Amino acid sequence: MAKIPKKEFQQRVTKIQEKMAEWNIDVFLAYGDEYRKENLRYLTNYWPIFERGAVVIPLQGEPIVLGAPEGEEVAKEMSVWKDIRNIKEFACVTVPEEIDYQFAKYTSFSDIAKEMSSNRKIKKVGLVGIDAMSVTLYQTLQKSFKDAEIVDASKIVIDMRLIKSSNEIECLAEASRLADIGYQDLMEISVPGKTELQAAASAEFAAREAGAEHIVFMVFGSGVRTNTIVGRPTRKIIERGDMVMASLAVQYEGYVATVEFPFVAGGKPTRQQKKIIDTLIVAENRGLQKLRAGIKAKEFVREVRGCYKEKGFGKYSVYTPLHGIGLAEAESPYPNERSEMIFNSNMTVNVDISLFGHPAGSNRLEEGFIITEKGPQPFSTYIRKLCQEWLESM
Repeated sequence: MAKIPKKEFQQRVTKIQEKMAEWNIDVFLAYGDEYRKENLRYLTNYWPIFERGAVVIPLQGEPIVLGAPEGEEVAKEMSVWKDIRNIKEFACVTVPEEIDYQFAKYTSFSDIAKEMSSNRKIKKVGLVGIDAMSVTLYQTLQKSFKDAEIVDASKIVIDMRLIKSSNEIECLAEASRLADIGYQDLMEISVPGKTELQAAASAEFAAREAGAEHIVFMVFGSGVRTNTIVGRPTRKIIERGDMVMASLAVQYEGYVATVEFPFVAGGKPTRQQKKIIDTLIVAENRGLQKLRAGIKAKEFVREVRGCYKEKGFGKYSVYTPLHGIGLAEAESPYPNERSEMIFNSNMTVNVDISLFGHPAGSNRLEEGFIITEKGPQPFSTYIRKLCQEWLESM
């Protein structure tokens, strides 16, 4: 079964400690919660559900995982690190009242600061997740590490997550397999007379039943609702001839794969609908020629958008057609037409080939790839098969 072994988590923490020495950081703290879980999961394998969480990494020694009483047993179950402590500030994120956990034992950030300073004076704290935490939590950290400079250390983890290990690639491949199962079900169930919610529910169930850890999202729109870009499924009944825009993001061992293929419910597409789908698939096919280690990422973006313009759809391109994938559905790299970033081997990306606002309907195409020196290797066998069959029929 694909998973990240403890040895790899240990290697990640060792790398963090090496970077701490380079940056003159004495204490490293990565924050996470139910919505911004990726950095915390990357370093601990723990994923909070209702509460906040963090991992504190000293310059030497093992990390301390911080959580809240309600999720303590989950943290013990998931975390690769055994030192797990509760912080009052991390209890339920949505209520102003102080929740009374009768048997809970707490530590505090001040206690952590004292412990970390027992062997060396803390002059600098590296913080990951500043953009995700509350102002009050940040102020608590400032007071607790009152004699230290707090710096944004996000770049350390972002750079580490750019290149995937073989274990990470295996997890993404399994996430893609599960997403394929869900999407195949979705295309079969999205027929005239069904509601968007019924189709979405069936696809999500199929992926969950096959082993998905979590459904990150289901974007769904049919007919005129394709213009919502990131619309949620509703009680709208799918009608014959509706364009269907549906994107399924599936999580496995923390890693997220997203798949999407443009299609028409209950029959053949109209001439205009076909032209939109043709353009999406041709644009992706051209872009894939530039998805190779050693090539600047902007070349992929320019190739795709150049195809849009050539086909008369340039003004319907809403956002960049590529982003990274991993522990987040969308992560670095996220290039535009000016990006100087160069693709490297074992980067993992999702194409997001999309056109929105056209009178005949909007849609997008999504599938994941591993970047290699020889070109892109697909994660999704189902979406790749649909694309190839479409190209052959043109």
